[in-house]
Amino acid sequence: MPSKLDALKSMTTVVADTGDMEAIGAFKPTDCTTNPTLILKAAQMPAYAHLVDEAIVWGKAHHAVASQVCDRLAVNFGAELTRIVPGRVSTEVDADLSFDVEGTVAKARHIVADYAARGVGRERVLIKSAATWEGIQAARILQKEAIDCNLTLLFSLAQAAACADAGVFLISPFVGRILDWHMKATGETYTSETDPGVRSVRQIYSYYKANGVSTVVMGASFRNAGEIEALAGCDRLTISPQLLQQLSEDKGDMPRRLDPAKTADAPAKLDLDEKTFRFMLNEDAMASEKLAEGIRLFARDLRDLRAVVSKRLVA
Repeated sequence: MPSKLDALKSMTTVVADTGDMEAIGAFKPTDCTTNPTLILKAAQMPAYAHLVDEAIVWGKAHHAVASQVCDRLAVNFGAELTRIVPGRVSTEVDADLSFDVEGTVAKARHIVADYAARGVGRERVLIKSAATWEGIQAARILQKEAIDCNLTLLFSLAQAAACADAGVFLISPFVGRILDWHMKATGETYTSETDPGVRSVRQIYSYYKANGVSTVVMGASFRNAGEIEALAGCDRLTISPQLLQQLSEDKGDMPRRLDPAKTADAPAKLDLDEKTFRFMLNEDAMASEKLAEGIRLFARDLRDLRAVVSKRLVA
């Protein structure tokens, strides 16, 4: 009997949520995603010291500041990852640009140009940014330039609908962080079927399929394998090495749970301008709190990464 991971791959594109190349090589996902937290962790692993060293040498030669060296380091990791996965690599725009349309667009163009200089075409890259109003509008501009985007830290239907309106290539609706919020707020425990994060992704998936939206839905931020099984059939799922390992060792049925032909329960289409988007997000305490928290955490890890780089630049 095939593993649950193999069964999942038959209906869903599996993406590795890690910067650990050994783990990616072991589980053979189609795509992989990175973020400042994952890059910070990987940059401190001896196996990837050569990628850090190259960025530092480049920084010293070009009298670059820490933020520029971090940009190069992210692309160093991404370029290596494109040699392992056959699909796309997501590289994240700085979290401190989450409310800056022009800054996000400029940084995305720079990232794509850096990949191109290494022989990696834009068709192998996704530009990742937070699903704020500004991040979504930046993606609208980038998509028109054939720079595909991955909008992350997505916790609500309003964010998903705005991404669809902007023609975003892919969204990453979070599961586990939604569950975390509800468990803390209610003190209750949830099954995979009652899990609020699972229900959120199912709602977004149905909304997209019912309205003919081509934006890819990639569930993210899983706390357990049950959440993944409950979303089998989703366009893509980005999964940590630990849960990939668990799924690869588990034998058993993996029935399809999401089907593009079954959208009877899809929400009505939303008509969103900026004011409506901001009001709907503000009304959703969970989504607004988790979005803000996620940006803060990514910004913190980006600052930590820049601090590590700064010390190396003056050494």
